[in-house]
Amino acid sequence: MTEQLSADDWIKQGLKALTRSGFTALKADPLAKAMGVSRGSFYWHFADLGAFHAAMLKRWREIAAEEIIAAVEAGGDEPLNALLRRTFGARLDLERAVRNWAAFDPAAQTAVRAIDRRRLDYIETLLQLRGLSAATAQARAQILYWTFLGFALSGTPVPPARLQGLLDEIQKMVFA
Repeated sequence: MTEQLSADDWIKQGLKALTRSGFTALKADPLAKAMGVSRGSFYWHFADLGAFHAAMLKRWREIAAEEIIAAVEAGGDEPLNALLRRTFGARLDLERAVRNWAAFDPAAQTAVRAIDRRRLDYIETLLQLRGLSAATAQARAQILYWTFLGFALSGTPVPPARLQGLLDEIQKMVFA
């Protein structure tokens, strides 16, 4: 590479490697080789592997929660419908990879717990805005989230027409 790499370039490459090859690929040497640079470039941006992992997990939080929530809030659709379509319609390879990493790494596990809490709180808020009591919203948010996690971890693609039918059924169950 002739141009200088940024920390974001390394993070993007790390997220790709994590998705493709798992958390064991998150090392300076293989990432540098894949990017065609020396590992010195890595250490220019990150003090150590832990700092790199922390930056990757921070970016994952932005991708997997904050950007989705911002898009839902900015959209004109009913927020819960928009959230369900967006999350259940997404490619979730990175979600599975981060959760697998969390099974072996305490820092990744902490990040997953934080994002789970963020997502649950947001879903609860949306359900309360639709008129559910706090207790009912909390219970149904948990059920919705478990449904999402099962879907995400299954890795089974669902054709768009079938997915919409399933999302309609989920909505009926939530608001029954």
